[in-house]
Amino acid sequence: MMNQESEETKASTSDNVQESPVAPTTELESMIGRLQADLKERTTEIESLNDRLLRLHAEFENYKKRASRERSEFVRFANEGLILELLPVVDSLEHAVATVRIGGDVQGLTEGVDIILRLFQTTLEKVGVKPIEAVGHEFDPNVHQAVAQVETTDGRDNIAVEEVRRGYLLEGRLLRPAMVKVSKAKVLSHELGVQGSEEGQSETRNLGPGICEP
Repeated sequence: MMNQESEETKASTSDNVQESPVAPTTELESMIGRLQADLKERTTEIESLNDRLLRLHAEFENYKKRASRERSEFVRFANEGLILELLPVVDSLEHAVATVRIGGDVQGLTEGVDIILRLFQTTLEKVGVKPIEAVGHEFDPNVHQAVAQVETTDGRDNIAVEEVRRGYLLEGRLLRPAMVKVSKAKVLSHELGVQGSEEGQSETRNLGPGICEP
């Protein structure tokens, strides 16, 4: 009987030894399955992000092309508004020329040109162009360009007395300077005599007490 119990114990122990590796193997397979599923999920996510990146890159390239095209068109047609403002001036000039050709009088031509000039000046003001004040103002090297000096007898010096070519500002910024003639106070002959007398007296005083220049 003892032999029978011993054999049963051995059989039970043998069964336990054979069944014990089953649990770790199942757990490992489960872990591998989870890792594979996670890897697949991450791979899908990476592919989705890559597709999104490619789409964004394509959209950005299209945006750059569109912006370049719009910028090119803007440069080509930037002066469209100014040209539309100037067309009435051209129309008036053409009308004036046609009037002269059919025997218009000089006075009428002069009046027509004067009207055209005022129209043109109004057009310039609309686009922010204003003339620089010059004549009668003190010479300003920032907006004036001196082309000559003119002697004057009124005692004023460094004043723009004549405008050779009008200057303009565009929205307050210098577009081109005004060419002007600048005054230079003329020294009169009697002033020269007084000045010479004062210089002589000064020289006499500088010779020392009681000593006069021969």
